[in-house]
Amino acid sequence: MKIRIVLFLIACIVTNLTAQNKLTDSIQSLISQAKTEQEKLGLLNDLSNAFKTTNGQKVLEYAEKALVLAQKLGIASAEGKAYLNLGNGNIITGNYDKSVAYFSKAKDIFEAELAKNPSIDIKKNLARAYGSIGVVSSEQNNYSSAFDYYVKSIVIYEELEDINMLSRLYNNVGVAYQSQKDYAKALAYFEKAKDTQAQLNDPNIGITLTNIANCYRSLQKYPEALKAYQQAEKQVQSNPRALGEWHNSVGLYYKAIHNENEALNNWDKAIVAFNTIDDKFGIADTYIFKGELFYAQKNYSEAIENAAKALELAKKTNVLEQIRNAEHILSNVYEAKGNFAEALKHSKIYWKLNDSLTNVENIRKGVQAEMNFEYEKKENSARLIRERNELLKAKEDKQRTTKYLLIGFSLLLLIGLGFLYYKRMELKKRLTLEKELSEYEQKALHLQMNPHFIFNCLGAISGFIINNGTDHAIKYLAKFSKLMRLTLEYSQESLIPIEKEIESLQNYLELEKLRFDNAFRYIITKSETIEDDMGIPPLLIQPLIENAIMHGIIVKKKQGNITVNFQLKKDTITCMVIDDGIGIENSKKAKENSVQVHKSMALDIIKKRLKMMTKVSQKKASMHSSQLQDANGNSVGTKVVITLPIQYID
Repeated sequence: MKIRIVLFLIACIVTNLTAQNKLTDSIQSLISQAKTEQEKLGLLNDLSNAFKTTNGQKVLEYAEKALVLAQKLGIASAEGKAYLNLGNGNIITGNYDKSVAYFSKAKDIFEAELAKNPSIDIKKNLARAYGSIGVVSSEQNNYSSAFDYYVKSIVIYEELEDINMLSRLYNNVGVAYQSQKDYAKALAYFEKAKDTQAQLNDPNIGITLTNIANCYRSLQKYPEALKAYQQAEKQVQSNPRALGEWHNSVGLYYKAIHNENEALNNWDKAIVAFNTIDDKFGIADTYIFKGELFYAQKNYSEAIENAAKALELAKKTNVLEQIRNAEHILSNVYEAKGNFAEALKHSKIYWKLNDSLTNVENIRKGVQAEMNFEYEKKENSARLIRERNELLKAKEDKQRTTKYLLIGFSLLLLIGLGFLYYKRMELKKRLTLEKELSEYEQKALHLQMNPHFIFNCLGAISGFIINNGTDHAIKYLAKFSKLMRLTLEYSQESLIPIEKEIESLQNYLELEKLRFDNAFRYIITKSETIEDDMGIPPLLIQPLIENAIMHGIIVKKKQGNITVNFQLKKDTITCMVIDDGIGIENSKKAKENSVQVHKSMALDIIKKRLKMMTKVSQKKASMHSSQLQDANGNSVGTKVVITLPIQYID
């Protein structure tokens, strides 16, 4: 599990606790003395913002009051500030879905206000809204969206020359790169933020130093990590959220160097810090760290207790990654204790969430693969767009001075509209296909199908769309739709007839033949001795066929053959998958020599399912793979055999 990296809330932060208490007391006194409702409204928003580092509930309480009063008085800018405070309050308390909804409302308000009154205050609040959406997107692992909104925020702050806010955004960009394990870029942005904060004597430098230390810890550069943690310690004392994350990070450092007592000591302190601001997300993270350590120490009672606490909090905040990790700990602990029924229950939930989270990530990557997104390029592009808009505005001002230039501008506008209409029609065709693609993405989230297969299919469809292969894309989508319907129907059942499994495999193979331009032939046979009411678990064979295609036949670069045979042997059903590709041993060697090392999650899932089937049914379920050779010892393919106990469908 990855630790939550400390992000800066895009707002003014008071870091000295005594100073903040004086400030909140002063504002509360002014509210009671306010002579007008408009004056009271501004003070309510200021008071909500002042509680940002110590009391999330107070942030929400005063922001709600400000929102009601702003809507009553019809003051849009104050309403937008109230939404910003509500978003930040929900970040602190771990309600990310609510926070992004509030930030989006604030964004819409300030964008509308900017068109009417491009004042510095409006621009700052719009930049806060953009940056805050970036914070939530980064916390939710949606880094494409995070980069997009960070760029918009940075452009405004650069225009305003606000180096204080720029330093916080540099930190958050570093966080996004760190979450993607691009530590070189992450450290570059953290150092950039740290240098700016040092110039400003900004106490929040402790947050940036913590993130720098986390990078070094991930790179296993422990002396550098410890030095940065020690530098950050004094700087985070007045910020409970930053202090809690610092203790969590230091706990992971001590765990990495095998000092478990110090790790637990720091995690206990992290819980105390998070509790002062009711940060459920941070507390859940800490319980998961403790649960993992207790499981490794075989202290199963403590592991269950901490995992259960984490699970309860994660369900309240609806953070799927935390729910998945807590379920994983519980599954492993119960399996170690020999309680296989409880282990199976938690394992099913873990794998379902794990597949869903993996599918979301892979689908997003598949659809956006052709965007070739690079943050630095986009940042520079945003500046160029802003400069171009300024030039166009100056040009339009000149055009208004003469009749001829006005006529010329009108003609250019008509030409532009004609071109826009043409592009709109082309875009409409593309969006129609992308809409269908989006619908299949949503279906894929509910399936327990191999995420690598869905990624490949969506990647192929995306390629067809981008290359304007509309007919091919529609044909491919039709076959993909049929396979999805079958998969959705079967994935809810524990057993399906073998005939139904064969039908699903035929659809999948036809889809792959279309994708790889008939690169192989296939035969599927079934023994006549197999009865109609005998069943097998659904979606068990498809990953083996996918491996045969991707790692055996396609690599061979010649037309291949795949044979799938279902047989009845005594009290077992066997499924044999044979291909004439390069062979499993040659495939392993090719992977070892490859720059990109890929781990098959599908095979791990199959092994886990077979293992749990064996434990629950007390009947052997196994998988065996071997390389086929000719008389001269040359590889002629691969054979994989899955053996399952006979089971009957009710």
